[in-house]
Amino acid sequence: MFARFRNARKSTARFFAFLSLAWLAACDVTLDPNANVGQEIDPDDPVQVALLVPGGSGEGSDAFLAQNFENAARLAISDLNGPKIELRVYNTGGSPAVAANVAREAVNDGAQIILGPLFAEAANAVGVAVAGDNINVLTFSNNASIAGGNVFVLGQTFDNTANRLVRYASRQGISRFAVVHGNDIGGQVGSDAISRAVQNNGGQVVTTQSYPLSQQGIFGATRGIVSSVRNSGAQAVFTTASANSDLPIVATALPDAGMDTSTAKFIGLTRWDTVPQMLALPGLEGGLFAMPDQSTSSLFQNRYSATFGSIPHPLAGIAYDGIAAIGALVASGNDQALTKDALTTPQGFRGTAGSFRFLPNGLNERALAVATIENNQVVILDSAPRSFGGPGL
Repeated sequence: MFARFRNARKSTARFFAFLSLAWLAACDVTLDPNANVGQEIDPDDPVQVALLVPGGSGEGSDAFLAQNFENAARLAISDLNGPKIELRVYNTGGSPAVAANVAREAVNDGAQIILGPLFAEAANAVGVAVAGDNINVLTFSNNASIAGGNVFVLGQTFDNTANRLVRYASRQGISRFAVVHGNDIGGQVGSDAISRAVQNNGGQVVTTQSYPLSQQGIFGATRGIVSSVRNSGAQAVFTTASANSDLPIVATALPDAGMDTSTAKFIGLTRWDTVPQMLALPGLEGGLFAMPDQSTSSLFQNRYSATFGSIPHPLAGIAYDGIAAIGALVASGNDQALTKDALTTPQGFRGTAGSFRFLPNGLNERALAVATIENNQVVILDSAPRSFGGPGL
């Protein structure tokens, strides 16, 4: 299990990297946070959409993702009833510099909105590159730190998941949270998101504990974590651990060392149902995690498989969502359909994993179900809402 850590760390680092070059570049363009950024369109003409994908990097995984994003986007276009979208695909090579260059090329080719790219540093570079052209960017990234201005994130964010789970836990009388995370970039970003969610919902983080991302490192930190959880009076242990890396050890080692999961249950920032073996871990019994509406997810997977003859990558659906949102807005006949005001419509959109909406700060809110594990089975405790009734995060 821990042989996967190197690859996991590499992928996480690409997704959550904070490159100083990108941040220095971001300082070159300052956008009014209240400005209604975005291109005016003629609703009778096809909308020009540039799709930026990670192809051309030489990595097979990037090429696979690139093809899945393009397939999903074209599938979404074929499903539109009325709105016309012309899609042009640009390879970023997984590079921020290349991504910025092809974004400028896309604008010169007539792009009115940009969909993608995936990796956070590339998305930040693209946002900066086209800010002066009044172009919005709907990136596939889930990195909350790059959101804002003309950049909107489509990926499922830690902030969204943490808020959903903390709100639910609060209704169950849980207000004192311990945060336990790996000491890598993803773990720290996840820990920060949990802390914000707890604070925003009137709870208290009573202790925060980290561990090295190795089997030996977790075992070495276990006794101190358990002692801290017990002494702090935490009612829940909110962990960033992932099912395909550190979660199996964390969920086993802490209870074995004396953590009472009946008084301090696990809450997971990541999904537990993606690896079937997780359902048999006694430490996760009765814990909480979030997941999207499986009925809509299955519909997309079946539609994609029937069209392209293969199972879609788990991230493919967000490319479909981006096109679906653009199409829904263009269908309104509004010449301001691609502006920030339109994109952040409170009612949101129907996506491949349920309802979602963009928020004025560039983040998104996705409707999630709250689930638990009972007798080695996933049980939905609170279904994903089908619509939005409040102002968002």
